[in-house]
Amino acid sequence: MKYVIKASSSSKSTASIAVKTSEIGFGITPESADSLPNPAELFLGSFSACILKNVERFSQLMRFEYTHAEIEVRGTRLEQPPRMDDIHYVLKIYSQDPHLNMDLLQKNIERFGTIFNTVKTSCTVIGEIEQVAD
Repeated sequence: MKYVIKASSSSKSTASIAVKTSEIGFGITPESADSLPNPAELFLGSFSACILKNVERFSQLMRFEYTHAEIEVRGTRLEQPPRMDDIHYVLKIYSQDPHLNMDLLQKNIERFGTIFNTVKTSCTVIGEIEQVAD
């Protein structure tokens, strides 16, 4: 599979990424730091999107029902050289399905996620999954 995105920026202003019919704005100046995501936050967002996409995928393959899922991702950035050092995530699956095998779900997410596998080759990734009755 191959992917194509386009991105652009305006000097001393903002930037955006164009993906299919979506546009994602992000900050490139100190003035936008509090209002727009920065590249590191977009990176963590891509990581979380990968996990949530796989929750949906594996709900079908593993035959479990859920109403929704939430994820919080925290990343620690090193200064020299600048890079993500470790990532910790907490995934909450809102489900009352007794067939939800949390250990197998986590194993599948961590084994078959494209972004997940790319990230874990360069930094430590620690995660936990919780089933929440809704």
